[in-house]
Amino acid sequence: MYGSPRTVGDVMTCTVAAVGPHAPFKEIVRLMQDWRVSALPVIEGEGRVAGVVSEADLLPKEEMWDAPGPALLGRRDAAKAEALTAAELMSSPAVTVHAEAPLAQAARIMAQNGVRRLPVVGDDGLLAGVVSRTDLLKVFLRSDADIAEEVRHEVVSHLFRPPASTVHVEVNDGVVTFVGQVRDTSLVPIAAGLTRAVDGVVDVEFDLAPAPAMG
Repeated sequence: MYGSPRTVGDVMTCTVAAVGPHAPFKEIVRLMQDWRVSALPVIEGEGRVAGVVSEADLLPKEEMWDAPGPALLGRRDAAKAEALTAAELMSSPAVTVHAEAPLAQAARIMAQNGVRRLPVVGDDGLLAGVVSRTDLLKVFLRSDADIAEEVRHEVVSHLFRPPASTVHVEVNDGVVTFVGQVRDTSLVPIAAGLTRAVDGVVDVEFDLAPAPAMG
C-alpha cells in the first residue's frame, strides 16, 4: 500500500543483544539488565537462532532456594533451576518471525505463544533483529494527514470515483470518516475492510448519503 510500513522489517529493532549457547547465567542476567529487555535470542554459528532465554527461564533458580527440594518445582522448572548456561536455560526451538512477515502475523504469533518479543530472521535464516509489542504499535503513531492521504490513494480513488460518488476523507486521532455521497452502497463494506488494513487506522466511520441518479 501507499507509503505504509507493511512488514516486520519496517518496525523491528536492528541493534540486538544476544548470547551464545555457552553464555553463563550471570552474564545473561547482566545483559538483560543492561539492555532493559526481558528475553535474549540465543544464537549459534553465524547467527542462527537456536532458542530464546527469558526472565521466566531464569526465575526457577530463585524459586529453588525457597523450595524444600528441586523436585517440588516440577520437572521442567527443576531442570531450569539447575541450569548454568544459555543452552540449558533457553526455550527451543525458538519462536521467530520473518522480516518480510506482515505486522498482523507477528502480533498473532506473539498472542498465540504468550511472548512480548520475537527474534526476526532474514531470508538467510540468520538473526536480523527483534520485534516487540511496542514496535508493532508504532504504526499508530502515523499522522492523521498520512493516513488520510493513503486512504484517498488506495480506497477512494478506486471505489468512489466521481461523478458516481463524491466522497471526502477526514481523519481525527486515527479514526477515518468517509463523508459525501455514494451511488453504490454495496461498496461501503469493502471500503471499511480496505481502510482497516491501512496502518495506523483506529476505526472507520461513514457519514454518507445516497447520490442522486444521473440523468
